[in-house]
Formats: sequence, C-alpha cells, structure tokens
Amino acid sequence: MTNNTAVMRQKCGSQSKGNGCGGTHSATDFSMAQAEKVAHHPCYSPSAHHKYARMHLAVAPACNVQCHYCNRKYDCANESRPGVVSELLNVEQALQKAKAVAAAIPQLSVIGIAGPGDPLANQTRTFDTLEGLRSALPDVKLCVSTNGLALPQSVDSLVELGVDHVTITMNAIDAHVSAGIYDWIYFDGVRYRGKEGAQILIDQQIEGMRKLMENGVLVKINSVLIPGVNDLHLAEVSHAIRDMGAFLHNIMPLISKPEHGTYYGLNGQREPTAEEVTQVRERSGAFMPQMAHCQQCRADAVGMLGEDRSQEFNLSALPAQQQDYSAVMQQRTRVQAAIASAGASDDEDARLVAVATQQGQVIDQHFGHAKRFHIYSISGEGVTLVGERHVAQYCQGQTECDDHDDVMADTLNLLADMDAVFCSRLGLGPWQKLEAAGVQPVVDYAWQPIREALTAWWQLQPKDKHDVKLHVRGVA
Repeated sequence: MTNNTAVMRQKCGSQSKGNGCGGTHSATDFSMAQAEKVAHHPCYSPSAHHKYARMHLAVAPACNVQCHYCNRKYDCANESRPGVVSELLNVEQALQKAKAVAAAIPQLSVIGIAGPGDPLANQTRTFDTLEGLRSALPDVKLCVSTNGLALPQSVDSLVELGVDHVTITMNAIDAHVSAGIYDWIYFDGVRYRGKEGAQILIDQQIEGMRKLMENGVLVKINSVLIPGVNDLHLAEVSHAIRDMGAFLHNIMPLISKPEHGTYYGLNGQREPTAEEVTQVRERSGAFMPQMAHCQQCRADAVGMLGEDRSQEFNLSALPAQQQDYSAVMQQRTRVQAAIASAGASDDEDARLVAVATQQGQVIDQHFGHAKRFHIYSISGEGVTLVGERHVAQYCQGQTECDDHDDVMADTLNLLADMDAVFCSRLGLGPWQKLEAAGVQPVVDYAWQPIREALTAWWQLQPKDKHDVKLHVRGVA
C-alpha cells in the first residue's frame, strides 16, 4: 500500500455504505439511487449511451496542468480525441448553441464542460456558462470534467448550480508514478514540477472528491492507461477511489500517435494494446465498476456516444431565431418519457407528474423550497423516472413565500404540461394557481416512497386524460 492510499483510507475509511465519504461499492453494486441518478447520462450509464445524447461546450481554453498525453488543438475538425475543438465559444455563443442542439436533438440529456483546457482553470467562463444553462435549459443535466487541481474551492459553486455529476481525471495516487505523467502544474501562482507538483495535484484531487461526496455529487474517475508508467498501478487507484465513494472508474487507452504532437507521441511512448486495456480493467474491476463504453470524445462533441454531430452545429449553421424553449422542453420530455418507459408513456392512461424530493427516494420537500422537480411517467407498465426540471426557489425562508409572483409564474410555466405535482406541503396561493393551470396539487402522500405513492395515486385516477383535466379544474 502506498502512502497516498493510506492517506485516502484514513480520510474516508473502508466503512460500509452511508459513511461521510460516500461508502464503498462492490465491483458491480450500484444502489437504486445511483442507478436512477445516472439513468439518462450516456457517459455514466452503460444502458443509456445508445438512448441519450450528450453535448460538450468548448468554453474553457486554459489549463493549469500540462499532461504528457495532451495537446490542445483549436479549429480542428479532423481529429476525434479530448482537447480538440473546431470552435472556441464565449458564454453567449455557448448558450445559443446549446438551445439549438436541445431543440434539434430531443434525446439530449446532458451538457458538459470538458475543455479544451480545464473548466475549473477557467472559472468565470465556466461558471457563467453553467449559470446561463441552468436558467435557459432547466431540464438538462449539467456536468463537468476536470483534472481536480482547482476542485476543492469550486465545489460549492458547482453544487449551487445543480451540477451533480463530476468526472475527475486521476492517473495515479502515488507521486512517484504521477511525476512521470505531467510536465508541470500551476497552483496558487506558482509552477511546480516533478514529485512536488504531482503530490499537490493528488492532494487537491482527494480533497475535492471528499467535498463532492459530502454534497451528494456522483464522481466518475477517468484514468489514462500508459504502458510502463501506470499500467500496474491502476488497480491500486481503483481500490483507493472505491473507499472514497467514487461511482465508476473509466480506464482509457493512451492516444499517442506522433501526428497529434503530444510529448508522449513525439518521444515514442506506445499506446496500449486492446488486450492490455482488458487486463487492466479486469484487475481494477475487482474493486470498482469499470466503464467500457467511453469514446474519448472531443471537447465539442455532440450526439450519441460513438457519433459526432458537432460540425452540424457550428455557429454559422445555427438558426437566427430560436424556438420558445417551453414548447421545446415539453416536446423533449415526451420523447424522453417514451425512451425511458420503452413507449409506455404513449399509453392513453399514462400520466406525467413532478415530484418535490430532496434525495429522490421519498416525497419530502415543500413546494416552495424545491429547486428541482423529478419528472416521472406513470402507466400500467409502472413508474419511470424521465428527468428533472430546475426551478427558482419560491420561498426564500421557512415563511417568506409571499410576493414572489414572478417566480411562481416561471415555475408554473415549467410545470404546465404536468398532470400533477407531488410535494410534502403547499400554500393556498400556489395550490390555487396550479389548479387554475390544470395541474393537480397532491400532498396526500407526503413522506412516502415515491414509486409506491405514485402507483397508489395513479390507480385512483380516471383512466381518460380528458376526464382528469375536467376534474382538476373543478368541472366534474
């Protein structure tokens, strides 16, 4: 056991599930909560990558770490690997492109910032983009990929913006190994090299991961497999990150063709064979679930994993005028409900409902305190999580829920296509406004498990949607 492994276990412990750092996982064990949280994330779920699309926004050009396997290239349409983009975007351009892609690809479930540098080394550009996305596309999941050097001081902002999936590239937990992978790191205004820089990076990654776990953020670890450098070490990485509570380990083969211009590529470091990748994943799989469907995407990738439609959405090709996103979102929800429920949401008796829940297990949140609603489809085939919609918090305290008509109007607009809204409590004013909009408020199942409650409610409903809407409006 290396010193760094011992430090990680001292910080988080090899305890059972439920400890402060997120617990441990067997090599194949995903909890129900974790599985639901990643069900629509093609980069996290092996069953989602052929159903849902992702988008990377290239707004982060600078990097605070120089890896031997990386060479960032801009205005490049001919290479498909991390760090490569055709267009660098400012915040306004990123939002314009995101809305156009969401309208054109209803299966789009996730927008991430992954470069071409490090998102957290570009704090203003990254967080302004994330804030704009959260407001403009309330139904889209947001995620970030980072080397972790600036992660500890960024966690609070990520959580506040609703980012609940973070990928950290961690190639080693031993500074002796790590020193052979990086040329330098730039930390607190100083450039560090060798084992000193490697140790700072590892310490920051550990601290950042610990803070993410405390805030309930799912963490995937990416590691680049470099033959002769960290190939024998990656199982130890898997063992250590399991004890910290990471969700998934993605071991990717080194890309080091000379024409890419990386340090490794120019100095003869070979790429691993497919057999070597399989062997390392098998060894690491004894400790952590392993991701095998990664496509090592460009920093501006668009579409399903395994396809890249980024050239269809260059800035010059975007429509001058964009659709109202409320209508786009409703259409996207219907498409994603059909995908998630294998078509059951198209049944005449199916219902779409919103649930105010803190952790996604029980109906435990006041309507006015919710910052996001989980969207479910209910039919004779069962209860299916469709996605989420983020809203502005209506109540600013335990009692301050008055005089926020603008916030309530926005929330009603976001929930207008729902058949019902479930929450633990609801004031008279919002109740009446929901009913007037044709949305049934439901508080009868407060503090009950979501799936059981939704099933019980659905069984009591008229099986004709027209009758339901008349009933909600008080006509029948």
